[in-house]
Amino acid sequence: MDIIRPEPMPTKSFTDPSEAQEYVAEIYKRNTQFIQNAVIELSNGKPPKGRIRATYPQAQVQSRSYQKIDSHLPYGFLHSPGIYRTTISEPELFKYYLTEQFKLLLENHDCEIEVSESDTPIPVHFALDRSTTLDGDAINALGIPLRDIFDAPDLAHTDDEIANGTFIPPQGGPYPLAAFTAPRVDYSLHRLAHYTATNPEHFQNFVLFTNYGFYIDEFCRLAHQFMEDGHPDYHAFVEPGNVVTHNKNVGKESSGTKPPREPQMPAYHLKSKHGSGITMVNIGVGPSNAKTITDHIAVLRPHAWLMLGHCAGLRNSQDLGDYVLAHAYVREDHVLDADLPISVPIPALAEVQVAMEQAVGEITKLTGSEKKRIMRTGTVATFDNRNWELRDQVEVAQRLSQSRAIALDMESATIAANGFRFRVPYGTLLCVSDKPLHGELKLPGMASDFYRDQVSKHLEIGIRAMEILRDQPAHSIHSRKLRSFAETAFQ
Repeated sequence: MDIIRPEPMPTKSFTDPSEAQEYVAEIYKRNTQFIQNAVIELSNGKPPKGRIRATYPQAQVQSRSYQKIDSHLPYGFLHSPGIYRTTISEPELFKYYLTEQFKLLLENHDCEIEVSESDTPIPVHFALDRSTTLDGDAINALGIPLRDIFDAPDLAHTDDEIANGTFIPPQGGPYPLAAFTAPRVDYSLHRLAHYTATNPEHFQNFVLFTNYGFYIDEFCRLAHQFMEDGHPDYHAFVEPGNVVTHNKNVGKESSGTKPPREPQMPAYHLKSKHGSGITMVNIGVGPSNAKTITDHIAVLRPHAWLMLGHCAGLRNSQDLGDYVLAHAYVREDHVLDADLPISVPIPALAEVQVAMEQAVGEITKLTGSEKKRIMRTGTVATFDNRNWELRDQVEVAQRLSQSRAIALDMESATIAANGFRFRVPYGTLLCVSDKPLHGELKLPGMASDFYRDQVSKHLEIGIRAMEILRDQPAHSIHSRKLRSFAETAFQ
């Protein structure tokens, strides 16, 4: 079968980052439109006379020098001479990000950004707009499998070899310019819309995760209050179903429709300029959900993510409602064992730790020993067995004691480890909700005033920590601790 392609677009070189991004967007728009038009023709009963194919745009740079770049930068430079290349999807969604990455490369190297069409086909599933609804009955009536006409997703292009550090490029390149290929990005963007019931363009650069519905209720209450009060930092609030409530100062009506059923991991977005607002996701319980959602949010290249949730306190000196600021993790979640060896330490990131501790002080109004009385810094153990209490208590307690763990949950180590794996700054602040090793359980209606007050403040602390991080330069948040020997230039 003949392959039907759009007319080739010329390769162009740029020394202006905005112009480079615009040409990437031009190629992407033309090529996805080519596939979309063929799908529309097919739904109208007009199959093409060959196989439809259009490819992703790609960006390439070349370094010819071993000259050392300012070593305080965690990204934005090429590690050695050679060709560096990446395919790109959704360039309008990533407009600010791409322009910034191109800008850093041009500043740090005597190079040009070369933009062209790649050899990687765009799967029909990813070429269509996420809001597109096709006449499936009309297409099925033709009796022609879509895979006979269009390219389908190819798992060879959607793995995490680059991010995992297991990809071995040929000597001299092409080396990967970014951690994720275009098909890998597209795969996650479509999964995000499915799992969270919100479109990827609403996600912000600072992400809070929780395993407890109260935090979502409180986040929604605060966000709607911000919109009603005309908060100067946030211009819109988006809920599942892409329900948008605008800041009253914007003067726009609300839009969107609440989904008929709750999504698996609903997301809520307090939006600010250039994506500098706060997204909150209710991941539910367990490491599987924690890995799934962070696998997908990582392609958006957020500046930080934090876990705010409930945990089991493991020390008798703790009270229900006390906070735990994780500085190390015992990884018994097992969902990342194949991607990140259990022997790899997950370090605490000073920038995030300082922001969270500062936020605790600001919100609780406590300092010194009084603040230490309600917040302990220590090791958090993450288990994949929700009913770990039913195992031999002597064996479990011994292992927990040897690790010096002060709290136990089912998500925090997973989120931190995936942050480490994907070079996304991470942190954990938990609230003690029970103490099973000491027989202290929180029964309905028995929560103390202290516990209720601490839970209410917990979310405020998370929001304030994100605002503190947002006020710092991006390159200072993205710790060099997260970068390996031969890193991609893109953040």
